[in-house]
Amino acid sequence: MHKDPLLPITTVALPGTSLQRACRLLVLICALHLSVTLVYYVSGGELNIFQYFVQNQQAQYRGIANATPSSVQNLLKPEYNAKDQEESRDTSNMVDLPNCPETSPLLAGPLRIEFSVSVDLEEVRKINPNVREGGRYTPEDCKAQQKVALIIPFRNRDEHLKYWLYYLHPILQRQQLDYGVYIINQDGDITFNRAKLLNVGFAEALKEYDYQCFVFSDVDLIPMDDRNIYKCYSQPRHLSVSMDKFGFGLPYNQYFGGVSALSKDQFTKINGFPNNYWGWGGEDDDIYNRIASRGMSISRPDAVTGKCRMIRHNRDDKNDPNPKRFDLIAHTRQTMNSDGINSLSYNVIQKEKYPLYTKITVDIGSPR
Repeated sequence: MHKDPLLPITTVALPGTSLQRACRLLVLICALHLSVTLVYYVSGGELNIFQYFVQNQQAQYRGIANATPSSVQNLLKPEYNAKDQEESRDTSNMVDLPNCPETSPLLAGPLRIEFSVSVDLEEVRKINPNVREGGRYTPEDCKAQQKVALIIPFRNRDEHLKYWLYYLHPILQRQQLDYGVYIINQDGDITFNRAKLLNVGFAEALKEYDYQCFVFSDVDLIPMDDRNIYKCYSQPRHLSVSMDKFGFGLPYNQYFGGVSALSKDQFTKINGFPNNYWGWGGEDDDIYNRIASRGMSISRPDAVTGKCRMIRHNRDDKNDPNPKRFDLIAHTRQTMNSDGINSLSYNVIQKEKYPLYTKITVDIGSPR
């Protein structure tokens, strides 16, 4: 008997059809997974949505059925120490950056430096938005020529520090330096020891970052020209060569006080600074003798570029002239191999990270 062609035709699903659809769906999912993974790797891991997708898949393959984004990130997060984290933050965006030019195009030249208006550190922070916690800065558009630690020996000079931060942060940024600011605060009220605090600053800064250059600065000295670059040179550098205190000249040719810069190698070569100069004066001449005894010489900017202003103040308590300084200076060559960074001892009382600087309070002992 023939069927009526107008009657509906019943379609019977064959057993293999559902299996084929499931296989197609599985192939599609695998292709999607492969595509996402490929895009993730091509992007260098910078697209977070792809990163999470891949990490979540890895978590599932390990049997973590209910993995959340935060738990996956914690699971896959590598462990870094403090120094690694600092270096990672500073270099993560610098891989493809060009080197900063030898001479920064941002320099303004001569500056007007005044101390008649009070400084608000909150305002200083606002006008320096790219300075990170602890007083760290890295150029955004290029890779800095040098990594520089600014070391300031300190005690009871908060008003002077405000001026220093107000003027120096913009200057250092225009100089395109990768830098950090370290205030080394002497604890207690015993006689001040500037040179030993500078040694402490060198040691503590290196615990945080691979600095190549160290600028040692008194807190009351401000450069009057941003072409006076706060970096290191082939010879130890004296930066404050033309101070208003001395009529914009040098008090004597061997003077190495105020602001100076030494590379890590130069500093190590002279065994750092002396630890036994308690009170005012003498340590700068000792440092000069150390440099000369190692066959190095002092380099300086010209008198115009090297101009700087000093904030007027009375001599600090517990910083009277050192009565032993002339005898100590006379024996630098005999003492420098045993008195310096290799014999440095101190205790860190507190380390504080402020928006514009790192403050390290230390116990450096007392005169013997």
